[in-house]
Amino acid sequence: MAEFALPVERLRDDPERFEYEIPAAHWLARVEASDLDREEAPAPLRVELEARRVGTDLLLEGTLTGEVGLECSRCARRYAHALREPFRLVLEPVEGAGSVEALDEPEGRRGLRENGLCLGEDLEAGWFRGPVIRLGEFFGELIALAMPIQPLCREDCPGICPHCGADRAEERCACEDEKVESPFAVLRRLKESKP
Repeated sequence: MAEFALPVERLRDDPERFEYEIPAAHWLARVEASDLDREEAPAPLRVELEARRVGTDLLLEGTLTGEVGLECSRCARRYAHALREPFRLVLEPVEGAGSVEALDEPEGRRGLRENGLCLGEDLEAGWFRGPVIRLGEFFGELIALAMPIQPLCREDCPGICPHCGADRAEERCACEDEKVESPFAVLRRLKESKP
């Protein structure tokens, strides 16, 4: 798996620009199998960031961009979804941190040991240690945040008819002309018949 290394020792007060290409294998391993069509050959995602020192802290600002193939949650049609997720991350050196709650957790200690990086709960702050930090876990979290909760091929997608299964974007179904009775109509009639 790619490391996406950031050389901390060469960062100064002036921002330095870094570009990373995230291969599909890296981000496909982190998303639900149902969310993406793994038969398509997805393009790599890109991260452009500027990193600099702010005192002893590090400031990373940038954007994750790319395109993924998703399935519309209304009509089940495949479509290309554009990703654009801006981010800002402030990292404090572990040595300078007073009490670091994250270091009490095994996941925080593992992150520092393996990546030189421990992320906070909100993904806007964290801690670093060492001359190089690896941003792979952070990029994985960015990708997860950029994925839509309810993918839509377009905002006004009419979806599939719940009665006959016709794709409303492609055809007009007979259900629109007929008065389709609600599945709760029987209960309504029963309630109305009781005195």
